[in-house]
Amino acid sequence: MAIRYNESSRSFQLDTKAASYVIGVVDAEGFVGHAYFGKKLGEDDVTYLMRTGEGPYTPETNARDRLSFLDSFPMEYPTGGIGDFRESAIVVRSSGGHRALQLTLDSYEIFKGKKPLEGLPATWGSEEDTETLELVLTDKVLKVKAILSYSIFEGIDAVVRSVKLINESDAPVFIDRIMSASMDMDNRDYDKILLTGSWARERRIDRTPVNYGIQGMSSLRGEEGHQTHPFMALLDRTATEDAGDVYGVNLVYSGNFLTLADRGQFDTVRVMTGINPEGFCWKLNPGECFQAPEAVLVYSAEGLNGMSHAFHDLYREHLIRGQYRDRKRPILINNWEATYFNFNTEKLLDIARQASKLGIEMLVMDDGWFGNRFDDNRALGDWFVNEEKLPGGLKYLVDEVNKLGMKFGIWVEPEMISPDSELYRAHPDWAIQVPGRTAGLARNQLVLDMSRREVQDHVFDMIAGVLRSANIEYVKWDMNRPLSDLGSYSLSAERQGELYHRYVLGMYRLQERLTSEFPHILLENCSGGGARFDAGMLYYSPQIWCSDDTDAIERLAIQEGTALIYPLSAMGAHVSDCPNHTVGRTTPFETRGYVALAGTFGYELDVTKIPEADRNMIPEQVAMYHKYNDLVRTGDYYRVASYQQNHMYDCWMVVKKDRSEALVTFIQVMGRANAHSRRILLKGLCPDKTYRIEGEERTYLGSTLMQAGVLVGNLWGDFKGKLIHIVEA
Repeated sequence: MAIRYNESSRSFQLDTKAASYVIGVVDAEGFVGHAYFGKKLGEDDVTYLMRTGEGPYTPETNARDRLSFLDSFPMEYPTGGIGDFRESAIVVRSSGGHRALQLTLDSYEIFKGKKPLEGLPATWGSEEDTETLELVLTDKVLKVKAILSYSIFEGIDAVVRSVKLINESDAPVFIDRIMSASMDMDNRDYDKILLTGSWARERRIDRTPVNYGIQGMSSLRGEEGHQTHPFMALLDRTATEDAGDVYGVNLVYSGNFLTLADRGQFDTVRVMTGINPEGFCWKLNPGECFQAPEAVLVYSAEGLNGMSHAFHDLYREHLIRGQYRDRKRPILINNWEATYFNFNTEKLLDIARQASKLGIEMLVMDDGWFGNRFDDNRALGDWFVNEEKLPGGLKYLVDEVNKLGMKFGIWVEPEMISPDSELYRAHPDWAIQVPGRTAGLARNQLVLDMSRREVQDHVFDMIAGVLRSANIEYVKWDMNRPLSDLGSYSLSAERQGELYHRYVLGMYRLQERLTSEFPHILLENCSGGGARFDAGMLYYSPQIWCSDDTDAIERLAIQEGTALIYPLSAMGAHVSDCPNHTVGRTTPFETRGYVALAGTFGYELDVTKIPEADRNMIPEQVAMYHKYNDLVRTGDYYRVASYQQNHMYDCWMVVKKDRSEALVTFIQVMGRANAHSRRILLKGLCPDKTYRIEGEERTYLGSTLMQAGVLVGNLWGDFKGKLIHIVEA
């Protein structure tokens, strides 16, 4: 890990474990260009890759073709309005209404460690394992300054970027667009991977060629949503899980985003990610600064698995925080699919009594415990206990659960308000809505204006009062609808375009307060399932509910797409009831356990009503979780086979960092008639080490298991699974 400046070539080189990122400065004006990102280089000068030695050259030597230069030079952070007709990373409007910005290098600084981003989630590191480059770019006409920040981390092939804009003029400017990162590359017949979906079908992998023009993903829902995700990968057309160049881009943000690839006339590709400019406009007064969210750029020469390892390691080691970052999470049982709104103290205690006997460690009380909440049409915002459902109050229930040796958790939805609530009747102006228009409802609820400090403080005080009233050790924070009808009663007309981003900042502030004042609480984020499963939320909660679709077979695709970027330790996954409440499918209880093991592991059912054979299997699953979770939570994850692609079976494995242990999960989705066993080639083992498969006498070299493979016999029936535990002999 090193960052260095070469004065003779006017270039900056950032070296990670196996990759190099090179930035060059050209022309007397100081244009900053992107030269290289790929396999690790030596000390040779590669700024020739910016092609300034060929036409149209630079303005310094060919002023008559300045526009041709601006429209072809591989800009490190392209600006709008001056002649680069490709997608702009930043557009700033002056008080006179002009949109022209030219940012050129003014100074730089290289230092150990990394600065936090004010009000935003961000990766972090120490002076021992992190190094940062800051490039200070200025526009001498507008007198605005942009600080481009680049951080690298010991042992991880990622470059983390962010941008801060400072207005040093004596007049306001308006930011119409500010992306977090941009990178110009030669197109090498790339494919792109996006994650698509819908509610209960989140993060499905979609691989297609990079075509001419603009393509990508975006959201205007106030979150990334179930439908899209702030991620893109560019990869060689022939790249596989284990070989080929892959570039991954992920935004550390939980609001509206835009991630795109723009393939242009000279077969270059401009990749960028940041806040979605649609509906966004930020007034920046003199002396003020605007901090854009952080973006993560990953390079892998070892295919998609190598990309995933870089993202997983970065997020586990330099993004997730708190007491549970490196700890095994308690096995919980959630009452939502068991009871929905129809529960009381005694029903919850019945579930807890049975669950405690089986080894389950926490009871989570979901929606319906507060206000006049007997269905989802009322009471959001009234965060006080419904004693009709919970006679004796919350403390009595929690104390009784604790007496069983179990922890207690609770569900909240702090960002929402029901029109039928005491809070709305007292403060109708606290809801986001456009005056004079009928606001659209979703799940019969509106969204609180989290851009307002008084709203944040009121909500926090209510929730904190509940948390202080009893021994609550887990919070599930939900958000069940997108933002619409964007209007804030507290913002002036020229600042209404700030509402989307101010909302996200307010939500972040609330979660920061919660995790700071209640550090012992395990926070799990959720948004109608997986609509807010993003890197920004991982900064506040070490796990996120992956999807409301808990069917084991559906989860194969959902969890595969999620694990493309995020570590298994972050994926909320439960064994749920059958027939499954989303798709009506019945799968074996054993298989449901195998699939949930690839996440945080828990239960979403009425343990008092399930078949006795299933109930009797729970202690075995609890033991399975405790045996393998350290490996699953901290090891390297490999995709071995994809049910999305072969439509027959799924297989993944997790390998301990020192290569001494591995766990293979095989799920046979469809049974086959008159077929031989499947040959599965394992991954990630040490070729020269000797291994033993648990339950077998003989041993194998790692090279044998990876190149010759293992045979998995046909399992009788559909939806069957098998674990293969491998240990060093």
